[in-house]
Parts: sequence; C-alpha cells; structure tokens
Amino acid sequence: MPRITMKQDNLNERNKEFVQAPLEQPVFLNSVPKCGTHLIRNIMRMFVPVEQQYHDTFLQIPNLRGHLRALSPEAPKISWGHMLFSDDSAMAISPARHILLVRDPYSWVIARARFFLSENFDGGIGHLRSDKLEPEVLMNLMIFGIHGKAPELKDIFTFNAAAWLGTHARLYRYEDMVQHLKDINSLRAEQYFTQLLNDCGIAVPDDWRERVIIGSDKAQSSTSRDNLDVDDSRLPDVLPDAQKKLVDYAVPGLRALLGYA
Repeated sequence: MPRITMKQDNLNERNKEFVQAPLEQPVFLNSVPKCGTHLIRNIMRMFVPVEQQYHDTFLQIPNLRGHLRALSPEAPKISWGHMLFSDDSAMAISPARHILLVRDPYSWVIARARFFLSENFDGGIGHLRSDKLEPEVLMNLMIFGIHGKAPELKDIFTFNAAAWLGTHARLYRYEDMVQHLKDINSLRAEQYFTQLLNDCGIAVPDDWRERVIIGSDKAQSSTSRDNLDVDDSRLPDVLPDAQKKLVDYAVPGLRALLGYA
C-alpha cells in the first residue's frame, strides 16, 4: 500500500460543540479516490457522535474482513473508504446506508496527477515529479495507468463507481457539493444537504449550516489542494481537449452514466 502523509484535524473536539443524536443504522461513505473523500467525511463527522465514528482505517477490500464491525447493524457507526464492488463488499455494506461520491472524470485526471506529484504521496513513483515528463504524458498516465504501479481510470471508475449503480447506493457528485458549499445560504443548498442527511438516516438539526461550514473547512483536510506540498505548475487547471478525447475513448459513456454529459 502507498504511504500517504496525513494531517491531524480537530473535528472530534469541534463535534462536541453540538448536540449529537445517535445513529440508528450504519452509514458507509464510499468514494472513488480523489473525489472529495475527506470533504464528505469531515462534513458528516459533525453530525454523528464521535464514539459512533469509525476512525480505525479507511475501509477497502484488502482490510475489509478485519473491520466488518464498522458496518455492523448491532453497533451502528459511520465509516468511510474506497470500496471496490464485489460479492464480499456488497454483503458487508448491505446493512448500511450507502453514499457513493464521484467526480467528473475530466477533472479527476488533474486531481489524481496533482496528488501523485505531491510530497504527501509515496507510492514508489516519485520519478513522476521529474520535469523530464511533459504534463501531457503525466495526464495520459493517469488515464491509462502505469503498468504494475497504478491502475487505469477505467478500472477505478468501473469497480469503485459504475458497478455500484442500480443498487441501494445513493449517488452524489463532488462538483454539486462544492457548488452548494459556495452558496450555503441558498434554498438549493438547504435542499441538497437535507437530502444528504436524510440519505444517511440523520435528522436535520437547526444548526446544520454551522456544522457543514466547520466540516468543510479546507484547513481540516489533509488532502485538500491547499494543504498538499506540491509543485503543480506543470498541470493545467482544465483538462486539455486532447486528453478529454482520450478519457472518452478509454471510458465511453462513463460521464453520461454519472450525470456529467
């Protein structure tokens, strides 16, 4: 497993500033890697008692068997991770309310490349930081993978996202969440976060906005772009047209399936 340097936050302490209602059913926050995992996790941590938050690990297929207690209906908790679709994972998640967070594959390519370039990530591919690699090559590696070192976009989105659709998982898009955070006082934002909380089986408290603002603070996220130690000046802010065409070639129909086209 690659090593990721994590920054500690103080959300467990901030959580105690609010009255917390106990969870009555387990909740699993599932996401495609680099799609806002820490954002949704930190927001939801402000609505659940700390003792019902599963902080032992990010749940994934390799560690699932050792952490099934995170999804037990007998002792409901909220947990999070990147869970590949399989028979074992579907069985484990079945008792839980399942939230699935995705991101536009176009912007995902840039976000993944930025993370791989950061000093926070050590996956045996530090050579990608070399300026000998033109940015277009780096972006193509994010799309098509690095043989034996990093999976391709198609595999990641197939097993972390597409295969979960049509199940009881509720689909959320990172871009929608960011948009509503920017307009947090609007009726649309209220409707959005009310739906998210309802999908998690959590009653909406009167102070929901204050909790969301605290949880979404970028300073609390170790993987926020603002907190990565990275020189990403080589990367464009928007995926170039050539790479957009390559994404469409590699995963035709995926963006439409996720609601982006």
